[in-house]
Amino acid sequence: MNKKIQFIRHAKSSWKYDVSDKERPLKKRGVNDVVLMCKHLKTKILKPEAIFSSPANRTKLTAMLFVDNLKLNSIKIEYKNELYDFSGESVLSVLKSCDNSINTLMLFGHNYALTNLCNSLGDISIDNVTTSGFVEIEFKQSSWKDIKNGKTTKIVFPKHLK
Repeated sequence: MNKKIQFIRHAKSSWKYDVSDKERPLKKRGVNDVVLMCKHLKTKILKPEAIFSSPANRTKLTAMLFVDNLKLNSIKIEYKNELYDFSGESVLSVLKSCDNSINTLMLFGHNYALTNLCNSLGDISIDNVTTSGFVEIEFKQSSWKDIKNGKTTKIVFPKHLK
C-alpha cells in the first residue's frame, strides 16, 4: 500500500509573552486560520491512521484544533520530541522509522523542516510552507524506510482560502 504524509505547519504563534520558544501560544489569527483550513479540508482529505506532533505548545494546540475540527478524536496524537526540529533531519528519521501498518500519517511541525522536507520528498517546489499550511505527499513505496520521490498531491495555505 502506498504511503501518504499530511504535513501541517503550526498555526500563527504569539511573541507577546515572555516565554521560551517551546512554550509560545497561538495568536487569535492562528486559531481562525485553523478553523478556515479545516472547513476546507474536511471533505477533501483521507483520514490518517496516525497523528504525530512536535511537543511545542503552538504545535500541540494546532494539532488539537485540527483533530477537533476534522472530527479525528478517535486517533491519539503522539507527541515526539524529535519533531521539535527546524532542519528536517530528525523529522525524516521519525518518518523513516514509522510503522508500516500506517499508510496515511498526519504530522504537525515547524519550519524550515517542513518546507525542506516537502521540497526534498515531493515533486513541487514550495517557497515556504506557511503557518497552518497543509501539504500532502504520496509515495509509491510500501515501506516508510524507502520513501522518496513522492508526488505532491495537495497544497493548501490559509491565504488560498481568504
